[in-house]
Amino acid sequence: MKKAILGFILFVLVVVIYSFWTDFKLAKRLVGYNVPVDNGLRFLNIPEGFKITVVAKDLSGPRVILFDAKGRILVSETKEGRVSILEDKNKNGDFETKHILINNLKSPHGLAFFSSGNTTYLYVAETNQVARYVYDVENGALIIAKGENIATFPADGSHFTRTIAFGANTRNLDLVGEKLLKGLYSKDKLYISVGSSCDVCVENTWKRAAILESDPEGTVTAEFAGGLRNSVFFAFHPETGEMWATEMGQDNLGDNLPPDEINIIRPAGLKQKFGARRFGWPFCYGNQVADKTFKPEKIERTDIPTDCGQTEPATIEIPAHSAPLGLAFVTSAKWPSQWKNNLLVAYHGSWNSTVPVGYKIVRFKVDKNGKVSEIADFITGWLSPSAGSGQAKIYGRPVDLKFGPDDALYISDDAAGVIYKVISN
Repeated sequence: MKKAILGFILFVLVVVIYSFWTDFKLAKRLVGYNVPVDNGLRFLNIPEGFKITVVAKDLSGPRVILFDAKGRILVSETKEGRVSILEDKNKNGDFETKHILINNLKSPHGLAFFSSGNTTYLYVAETNQVARYVYDVENGALIIAKGENIATFPADGSHFTRTIAFGANTRNLDLVGEKLLKGLYSKDKLYISVGSSCDVCVENTWKRAAILESDPEGTVTAEFAGGLRNSVFFAFHPETGEMWATEMGQDNLGDNLPPDEINIIRPAGLKQKFGARRFGWPFCYGNQVADKTFKPEKIERTDIPTDCGQTEPATIEIPAHSAPLGLAFVTSAKWPSQWKNNLLVAYHGSWNSTVPVGYKIVRFKVDKNGKVSEIADFITGWLSPSAGSGQAKIYGRPVDLKFGPDDALYISDDAAGVIYKVISN
């Protein structure tokens, strides 16, 4: 009997180790992941006049894409704890050369470049900090191997990714005193998204469920916007410079609630008594709708409104559980002129919906204030319902969207382990 028990324990241990080592590929296939081994991409649907190819493969859960000044791709492989660099050395369109740029990091995700004088810095957002490295643009390497910490935040909780980007300072009011917090009034701002520690709860710190702001040197970190459960990605409008962010709603309210969101994140004005605009979570969602299921016994924070009328309504509501991640505005002159400033959004896809939703890229025709005049699927096929079987096949999950220096759209896929390239013919 003891031998049987020990044998079973050993079998379970081997299965666990094998699953972890192979990134749970077998388990993924059993629950519907059917990532093709070829690059035909015949399962994808894309409008006439566009072409999609795989330009980098065999990556481990690629997330954020960043281009350096020489056209190399830097990509965060979050679960592996590393940032890799990809290069198209023979200029054939494939990024066939890969090496690790930084290793042994704590769930790295966001990447950003910033130049000061003759120095180029690479900023890397880990789950507990943002660190910057001196970067050798000519050779695609680090000049100094150790990063300098410029911002720190809580590392625990279920939403552990941190995304960063530099944008213009859109503040026009001195709410806190420029002399006191001079770093907040730098013309260049580093914005940092930090998700909640839970599905729904009252956080005990302003550094969670928020988008933070800092100056390039990390002189001071402050809250730019709050009440954002998990705004993993954001981008800046090409005309206004304002931040647009995707937002994932909470789970366990059924297949249709709450809506996921796209929000325009503007700085606080005099009417915002909390010093930063509040976008509703954990008490409200969508168009200032109260979540009547969340009734905490005690609320110690006084800067979180329970009155939905004091929160910001969603700019755009999208189907619940779509899990919107990367977003990008179309500014390329090589793309259809009627698509200028349209918004592309990657729906990473549901994990807890009775009928799977998402797994596609959607185009929004919007004005600069977020008014939508047209919504259309751009790329679909990563989700393929199986007729009669009741189980959908999942071929991939789009994550980040970035236009490269060649005006092509690049898409990371953390399920297939690839980066796609989309061009307009």
